[in-house]
Amino acid sequence: MKSSIHPQNYRPVVFSDEQAGFAFLTQSTIATEDTIKWEDGNTYPLVKVPVSSASHPFFTGEEKIIDTEGRVDRFKAKFAAAEARKEALANKAKKQQAAKATKEAKADNK
Repeated sequence: MKSSIHPQNYRPVVFSDEQAGFAFLTQSTIATEDTIKWEDGNTYPLVKVPVSSASHPFFTGEEKIIDTEGRVDRFKAKFAAAEARKEALANKAKKQQAAKATKEAKADNK
């Protein structure tokens, strides 16, 4: 086993999930510029995380949509546009069939 491949600069760091109002103190090597005053009165580096065990649906048992970049809205808009195109094509096909049936009926009457 190689001896110098693991980091040696572990230090206490606070990870915070601001959406759930949850934070925890643990050891980490992550680099960050933010700091926070923790419950014990000491100041620690702060890492803000978008999802943690307090907000993830697997751990909470609730279905939450956490959309930080508008992905859900874009998907819904794309889906609505696809449905509209599908409906427009169906209407166009119905009109073409009706016109063809009318044309055939006129040809049969002659």
